[in-house]
Amino acid sequence: MDSINRNQPEHNREDLAGTDAAARIREMTKDAESCFFCTTPLSGSETGGTRPMAIEEADASGALWFLSASDSHKNAEIEADPAVRLYFQASKHSGFLALDGHATISRDRQRIEDLWNPIMKTWFTEGKDDPRITVIQVKPTGGYYWDNKHGDFVAASKMVVGAAIGKTLDDSIEGRVSP
Repeated sequence: MDSINRNQPEHNREDLAGTDAAARIREMTKDAESCFFCTTPLSGSETGGTRPMAIEEADASGALWFLSASDSHKNAEIEADPAVRLYFQASKHSGFLALDGHATISRDRQRIEDLWNPIMKTWFTEGKDDPRITVIQVKPTGGYYWDNKHGDFVAASKMVVGAAIGKTLDDSIEGRVSP
């Protein structure tokens, strides 16, 4: 344990597993709405294996769902190596989450229908029936989160009081997530 956490008088570490991990993933990704989606880049990849992606859904098991073009670098990289890493940030000072996972690609028409949003026609110009649309499901295998326990206002208030009295008063909570 590092010196900052040793000086912390409050409980600030909690590893989460199973349904608790899935619930935390759903909560944090709902607030973030998007992530950096990282794959193992192929030779010549324009993105270096990292790109922003909108999260279409985080389901009850903690799996994350995205829509992607079949001819994208991302899809090619997933087909070569399905191991991915996702980085989320829900707000300026809280809601950080890094997840490792296993990605699969499908053309499940019902999932496309369920995940479709009319704004996506920007990328899929033929609408929800565009033949390039694929669904990516990422099943998390593990990760790490850092957040505030009671929201940004309480966290900021504790920091001000802690600075005034010279004591570590931090409202953070962090730990591993194991869905």
